[in-house]
Amino acid sequence: MNYFEFYGLPESFELDAAQLKKKFYELSKKYHPDFYASESEEKQEEVLQLSTLNNKAYQVLSDPAKRTEYILREHQLLAEGDKYPLAPDFLMEMMELNEQVMDAEDEATINSIKVSVKEASAQLDAEEAQQTSGFSSKSKDEQDVALKKILNIYYRRKYLLRIQESLNTFATR
Repeated sequence: MNYFEFYGLPESFELDAAQLKKKFYELSKKYHPDFYASESEEKQEEVLQLSTLNNKAYQVLSDPAKRTEYILREHQLLAEGDKYPLAPDFLMEMMELNEQVMDAEDEATINSIKVSVKEASAQLDAEEAQQTSGFSSKSKDEQDVALKKILNIYYRRKYLLRIQESLNTFATR
């Protein structure tokens, strides 16, 4: 079952955290296995599955990055092993940053790279906010266009995260 449907919420990248938490607790009480201890094994299994679904749904929907990935998967835009074609200029920029990390020999250089990564990340955040804002109220065609742009942002963000991991590894040496 779709997590948004399970919670009775419209598909959206922007969820009201308080409303989501309220729904989670409401369903946690409703599907708590202890309340069904005297029911048939079938009913107990059903409730256990619903309780598990509730926990997984909350775990995904309460985290913006996981929620984005979930929505992209629900629209069949993400699949394991996909080779997404990123723009050559972006790939060049990431390669240059990666080379800078590998060649960095002092803390000042590392800090300079961190600033560049932070700026690139902020730019992605702004692009993503533009595409996700009011997503559920957009037409189907507008949503499709936005989802394709969000997918591109998703893959660019993955590149940046790898560079951040390299920076963290380098910083601990």
